[in-house]
Amino acid sequence: MKRLVSFIITVLVLAAVMAVSTPGLLDRVRLGLDLKGGFEILYQAQPSEQGQEVTRASLLQTAASLEKRANVLGTSEPEVTTEGTDRIRLKIAGVTNEAEVREKMKEPAVLTFRSAAPGDAPGTYSKIELVGSDFVENAATVGRDNLNQIEISIKVKDKQKFAEITKRLLGQHLAIYLDETPLSEPPVVRAVLTDGTASISGNYTLESARELADTINLGALPLKLTEKYSQSVGATLGKQSLDQTVRAGLIGSVFILIFMIGMYRVPGLIASFALILHTWLLILVFVVADFTLTLPGIAAFILGIGMAVDANIITNERIREEMRSGKSIMSSVKAGSKSSFRTVMDSNITTIIVAAVMFAYGTGSVKGFALVLIVEILLSIFTNLYFARWLLNMLVKAGKLSKPKQFGVKESEISAL
Repeated sequence: MKRLVSFIITVLVLAAVMAVSTPGLLDRVRLGLDLKGGFEILYQAQPSEQGQEVTRASLLQTAASLEKRANVLGTSEPEVTTEGTDRIRLKIAGVTNEAEVREKMKEPAVLTFRSAAPGDAPGTYSKIELVGSDFVENAATVGRDNLNQIEISIKVKDKQKFAEITKRLLGQHLAIYLDETPLSEPPVVRAVLTDGTASISGNYTLESARELADTINLGALPLKLTEKYSQSVGATLGKQSLDQTVRAGLIGSVFILIFMIGMYRVPGLIASFALILHTWLLILVFVVADFTLTLPGIAAFILGIGMAVDANIITNERIREEMRSGKSIMSSVKAGSKSSFRTVMDSNITTIIVAAVMFAYGTGSVKGFALVLIVEILLSIFTNLYFARWLLNMLVKAGKLSKPKQFGVKESEISAL
C-alpha cells in the first residue's frame, strides 16, 4: 500500500509542477536568430599594421569588443564566437536595422589617450596623445602599489614620446577613451616618465581594473575586420520556422506516446510519463543554463527523444521476452531491466563520446548540436533508465501489475516452464 501511495504522490506532484511551470519556462527560453529572426556576420580578422600577427589573445579581445558594441545597440544577448585562428562570428537576434549593425561593427574599437586642447570645455578632452598601437602587446597589467592599492601598469613602445607627453602634461589629466566614451575618471600625470612605463591608480575594484586593462590591451592589438559572409533571417521567417517545428514535434510526440501505450500498456504509460518529464527537465536546463535554442539544437533534441524512446522499447521488449519464457512478473521485470541496462548504457555512452568530439572540434551550430545532445542523453539516463524503472518496480512490488496483458503480452504467447 505504501508503495502505491508513493507512486501516486510522485506522479501527481511532478505532473502538477510540470503543468504549472511549463508555460513560464517556455517564455523564458532564449531563441536563436534562426527561430527569432536576426542577423549574422562572419568576419575575418587581419592585423591593421604591418609586422603584427593575429594572436589568440587579440582575437578573443576583439570578439569581446564586438560584443560590447552589440550590447550598446540595445540588442538582446548577442552571441559572439571565434572560429579557427582568424575568424569571428557575430549573431544578433531581433535585429531590425541591419545597416546600423554593419556600420557599428565594421571597425574595431579605437582606444585613445587624450588631453584637453585649448578651448575645450572643462571635463572635455579632444587632443589625442596616444592610440592603441602606441602600446606594447599586453601592455596593461593589474597589480598593487606600495600602499596596497590596486593599480594598472602600462608600457609604451616609444619611451621618448611618452616622456615628452608626461613632461608637457605634468599635473594635468590624461583621459582614456574607447571610441568616444571615457573609460574611467581621467588619471592625473604626477611625474615625468622616462622608462616607458606608467601606473594608473584610483578608486578601482579588482574587477574594474582588470576590465580597463583588458580594454587597453585590446587597443594595443587592433585588428581589421573584413566581412566574409552574412545572412539575415526575418522575424516572420523565424516565427514560421519555430511554429512549424513545434507543430511537427507535437504531432510526432503524440504518435510516439500512443505507440508506447498501445504496445506496452502500463509500462508504456510509465515510459510516456518519463519522456514528458525528460522534455520538461531539458527545457528547465535551457532556462537555468541560459542556452540559446536553435534549429540544430531542436534537431539534437529530437534525436535525444528518439534515443530515449529506443531505451524504453529495448527495456520493455526484454521484459516481455522474459515473460513469454514463463517467468513470473517480478522475475521478468528484474531480468529484463538487468539485461537491457548494458545495451542502453553502451549506446548512450558511445553517443556521448561522439558528441564530445563534435563539441571539442566543431564550431558554431555544430557545438550547439553536440552540447544539447550530451545534456539530453544525461537527462535520458536519469529519467528513462532509472526513474521509469523505479516507478515500474514500485507498481510491481505493490501488486498492481500482476497480469501479462498489462505488459502487452497475451496468455497464448507464454511458454510453460
